[in-house]
Amino acid sequence: MTSAGNGTGIFRRKPVEEIADTTEQLSRSLGLWQLTAIGIGGIIGAGIFALAGAVASETAGPAVLVSFLIAGLASAAAALSYAEFAGMIPKAGSAYTYGYVVLGEAVGWFIGWDLLLEYTAIVAVVAIGISGYFGFLLGELGLDLPAWMLGAPGTGDGHVVDLFAVVLCLFIAFLLTLGIKTAARFETFVVGLKVAVVLLVIVVGFFHIRTANYSPFFPFGISGAFTGAATVFFAVFGYDAMSTAAEESRDARRHMPKAIIYSLLISMVLYVLATLVLTGMQNYREIDPESGFSSAFASVGLSGLASVIAVGAIIGILTVMFTFMLGVTRVWFSMSRDGLLPAWFAKVHPVRRVPTRVTWIVGAGSALIAGFLPIREAAELTNIGILLAFVVVCIAVIVLRYRRPEAPRTFRLPGMPVVPAIGALFSVWLITFLAPETWLRFAVWFVIGAVVYALYGYRRSALARRGPSGPGGPSGPGGPSGPGGASGRG
Repeated sequence: MTSAGNGTGIFRRKPVEEIADTTEQLSRSLGLWQLTAIGIGGIIGAGIFALAGAVASETAGPAVLVSFLIAGLASAAAALSYAEFAGMIPKAGSAYTYGYVVLGEAVGWFIGWDLLLEYTAIVAVVAIGISGYFGFLLGELGLDLPAWMLGAPGTGDGHVVDLFAVVLCLFIAFLLTLGIKTAARFETFVVGLKVAVVLLVIVVGFFHIRTANYSPFFPFGISGAFTGAATVFFAVFGYDAMSTAAEESRDARRHMPKAIIYSLLISMVLYVLATLVLTGMQNYREIDPESGFSSAFASVGLSGLASVIAVGAIIGILTVMFTFMLGVTRVWFSMSRDGLLPAWFAKVHPVRRVPTRVTWIVGAGSALIAGFLPIREAAELTNIGILLAFVVVCIAVIVLRYRRPEAPRTFRLPGMPVVPAIGALFSVWLITFLAPETWLRFAVWFVIGAVVYALYGYRRSALARRGPSGPGGPSGPGGPSGPGGASGRG
C-alpha cells in the first residue's frame, strides 16, 4: 500500500488544497441565480404535482404540510453540510469529491459509483412520468397514437417502447452538450415557467379555500405526518445534484453555498403554500392521489385551470431531468479525471468545455431504462445511494471541521456537530423504509463496483500512480489533468 496525499491504501485522501488547485477544464459561466434555478429545477417537480396529493389522501391528510416541514428541516441539515463543502471545494463531483477528501478513496468511489446509477435512473423515471402526462394530454385532445410507442413491454397491450421517454432523455443530453451556458439559460427559463404555474395555483386556489377542510388536521395521527415526511423527503433534495456544477460557477466559493440554501428555502416556501391550498380546497378524502391539484381545481369548477396545471406539471418535471443528468455527468467526469475510471471519459469538448462523451452515454443509458423498463422497476434503482451520500457528507463535514479547523471556509454551517448529525441520522432512518428490491439492487451494484475498483481504480487512480512524492498526480505530469490526460482536447 502506497501513501499518497493523506491516509494509505483504500483510505488515501486528497488534500483539500490539491483538489481546489486542480487545472481548470470546465467553463466557469454560471451565476448565483442560474445555480439557484438549477437547484429549484431539481427540487420542485413530482413533489408538488404528484406526491402532495398522494400523501394528503393516503397518509397525512391536511398535515401533509407538516410532513413537508419535517422533511425540509431534515434536508436542510444535509443542505447546510453540502453548503460548507461547496464553499471549500469549488470542484465538480459533490458527495463523491467530499467523501474522497475526508473519508478516503474507497468511500468516495462507492458513493460516486452508486450515484452514477441513481441519478441516471432518476432521469429515466422522470422521463417515464412526463411521458404518461403527455399521453394523457394527447388523449384529451382526441389524438390516438400507436400502442407500440406508448410504453415499455408489459405495461399495456401492444406496448413495445416508451418512445416519448426515450426522446426526452436524448433531448436533455443534447441540450447539455451545447455548453453549460446555453443549457443553463434554457433551464432558468423553464424553471421560471414552473414557478409561475405554482404561484398561479397558490394565488387562485387561495380564494377557494374552505377552512372546514382542515379539520381534522391530523386524521392519521402524528405518526401519519412523520410517515408522510419519509415519503416526501425524496421531493426535497436536488441541491445535491446542483452542487456537482461547482466547477462551472463563476464564483463557486461564494455562490454555491448561497445557491444551495436559496434553492431549498424557495422550494420549501412554495411546497408549504401549495399544500395549504390543496388541502384547503378539497377534503383530503376526495383528493386524487395521482393528480391532486387538477382534481382540486376541477372540484371548484376550474377545469380549464386544471389543464394548465397538467401542462405545468410536464414543464416542471422536465427540469428535474436536466438537474440530475447534469449531476451524473459531472460525477462521472470527476471520477475519470481522478483516474478511478478511464481518462477517456473525462475528455471535454474543446470549444464548449463540457464532457460530451459521458453526456451522450448517460443520455443513451437513461433512454434505454426509460424506454424498456416499467416505471416501478426503474424507480427501484433510486433512493438508497442519495441517502447514503447524505450520510457521508454529513459525517464528513464533522470530521473535517475537527481535523482541519483552520481550513478557509466561505460558509460555516451552524450548530456543529448537532445539525449535520441530525441530517445523517434522519437519512439512515429513511433508508430503513426502502423496499427489499432496492437493497438487492444496491448489493448487486455494490459488488460490481467493488470488482471495478479492485481491478482498475485502486491501481490506476491518480493518487496511486503518483506515489508519495507527488509526480503524476492530478496536477502533475501524466495525471488526468496534466499533459497526456484529460486536457480538454476532446
